[in-house]
Amino acid sequence: MKITDITLDRLRYDLDPPLRAAWDPQPRRSVDATIVRVHTDEGVTGIGSGDTMDGFDAFRHLFVGRDPLEVSRHVRAIETCNVHGGHYWPLEAALWDIVGKVVGQPVSVLFGNAARRVPAYASCCVLRSPAERREVAHRVVAEDFRAMKIRIDRDRVEEGVAAVAAVRDALGDDYTIMVDLNQSWRMAGDTAPATDLASIRRLVRRLGELGVFWVEEPLPYADVEGFRTLRAENPGLRIAAGEMLRSMPELLRYLERDVLDVYQCDVVLAVGMSRARTLAELAALKHRAFTPHSWTNGIGVLANLHVAAGVGGGPFFEFPYDAPDWTPQRRDFMLAEPLRVDDTGHLAVPDAPGLGVVLDEDVVERYRVGA
Repeated sequence: MKITDITLDRLRYDLDPPLRAAWDPQPRRSVDATIVRVHTDEGVTGIGSGDTMDGFDAFRHLFVGRDPLEVSRHVRAIETCNVHGGHYWPLEAALWDIVGKVVGQPVSVLFGNAARRVPAYASCCVLRSPAERREVAHRVVAEDFRAMKIRIDRDRVEEGVAAVAAVRDALGDDYTIMVDLNQSWRMAGDTAPATDLASIRRLVRRLGELGVFWVEEPLPYADVEGFRTLRAENPGLRIAAGEMLRSMPELLRYLERDVLDVYQCDVVLAVGMSRARTLAELAALKHRAFTPHSWTNGIGVLANLHVAAGVGGGPFFEFPYDAPDWTPQRRDFMLAEPLRVDDTGHLAVPDAPGLGVVLDEDVVERYRVGA
């Protein structure tokens, strides 16, 4: 089997009303998605998505003509492309999709088959008042989620803490709440400095008093000792990070120095599926958790799901959801059916071979840029 071509469908789906994402300084008026298709001479096509794939045309020749099943070779080749700024992990997802289709198994089975479904948490993205966040929390429970994550903006800390307190009061002491501080990386153009360690130490202590399950990305990635300080000072509260940490040597150093409780690298945005599996297995050997970031479209969610279910990641899986602003229909507009949790709050791995991606080709054609 040989790769005959790799094609990119670039889509743009207009949002009305715009999405007020907490991590982005400007409201999002559209959702962009790039669908990667790896075509083979035997008629098997792999599908991946999750990152923009900008600049990939310069590197297509490194893969066309090769056996798509040589995944280890292709992973190393993608890493060499990263030197020039490209992060082409959706291509690896498409390759694993081919592997699964060839052997007739879901990719999660090839990654270990630890679980067929995983408990999901509603990952909220919008900055809301305490009253609004309480209202959405009730909707989250009605949608069968057993856990949710709330984002706190560094410039609106008091409002954020009050929102967490409102949800705790509304849902009770037993409901699982996570908090994301979004301090570790920046969207393009966001040059504001991170909140200093002393302030974060006070904030994390307050969140611990509210029974928060984990605090996510409280510090810039470079502040390794700061992460260790937060863990030492807050027994019983987990520290999570690493969603966009793209350096495997640095991730391995985090593990060696026991920096985090929860490792979150995204398989289509950060390190790829194969490397994430290695990290997850090493983390498990140290009794640390792997729960990948999956704030992407439904295809990227599926890629992360297959790795997490394959290796036994947990204790929860991130499910981007913050209705009415961010819904499965908006996130998964290119799929025939959006991904949803079941009535027990779990997200099931598709039974189909590969990743289980089913595109709505009419929608893909409608929203293709330049169509």
